[in-house]
Amino acid sequence: MNISEARVLLTGGGGGIGSAVASELLRRGAAVLLVDRDEGALQRARASLASFGERVGTLTADLTLAADRDTLCSSAAGWRGGVNVLVNNAGVNHFGMFEDHSARQIDIALSVNVQAPLQLCLAMLPQLRRQPEAVIINTGSVFGSIGYPGYSVYSATKFALRGFTEALRRELAGSSIRVLYVAPRATRTGINSSAVERMNDELGVAMDPPERVASVLCDMLEGGRAEAVIGWPEKLFARLNAVLPRVVDGALKKQLQVIRRYAQPGQQAAPVSTEVKAGIKT
Repeated sequence: MNISEARVLLTGGGGGIGSAVASELLRRGAAVLLVDRDEGALQRARASLASFGERVGTLTADLTLAADRDTLCSSAAGWRGGVNVLVNNAGVNHFGMFEDHSARQIDIALSVNVQAPLQLCLAMLPQLRRQPEAVIINTGSVFGSIGYPGYSVYSATKFALRGFTEALRRELAGSSIRVLYVAPRATRTGINSSAVERMNDELGVAMDPPERVASVLCDMLEGGRAEAVIGWPEKLFARLNAVLPRVVDGALKKQLQVIRRYAQPGQQAAPVSTEVKAGIKT
């Protein structure tokens, strides 16, 4: 797709990876409708993108609510001739060992990371089909290919999103809609807890700037890969985990003591927010 012709609905657009994606899309000529449930974050994002003028739109919505999704889809259908790119970027994560999760944390993760993007895709498909060319991009994680200690629930949701993306891509083969999946590794955004930052430093895990994710996502939109895992050795581990999971078991077992230490409830100091990730290093 020619990005200058893209009219993008971007969820989780109020900060972090979402803000970087919006900026890169706009820089390449797209129009972007930013969606977030945090009104203040949306307004700050819009102010930072003011130089792009009318190519920036905002809409406050809680994607876990059917009424908000309906409003969002109605707005998207009439925005600048109709949205032709859907980027499901919003997501939440609770870093911690599984036994320390609350039932509510699990419900929230499933609702935001799995149910919301599936429901939004379902609601948006009819209008995307009416476009001569359309794209769905789901933002996953390297933890959608590798189950990582301290991220058990998050991994479950991203495995689900990856499987859904793969199946939907195959269902829509031969249609005017492309379905893409981008899987960042550890990403340096303001929402990482201090515990995650310190753990990554101790384990020697590289953290990408969100602009790298944005660049890869936009390259995918323009054409080429349908799926991308960002970073090395994470890309290697994702492939290795698919064929030799016991080898990855051994590598992660060496990290487990460190992960458990930082995953203790008392170590957590940052709010749950979009795309908190860690990576892998042998």
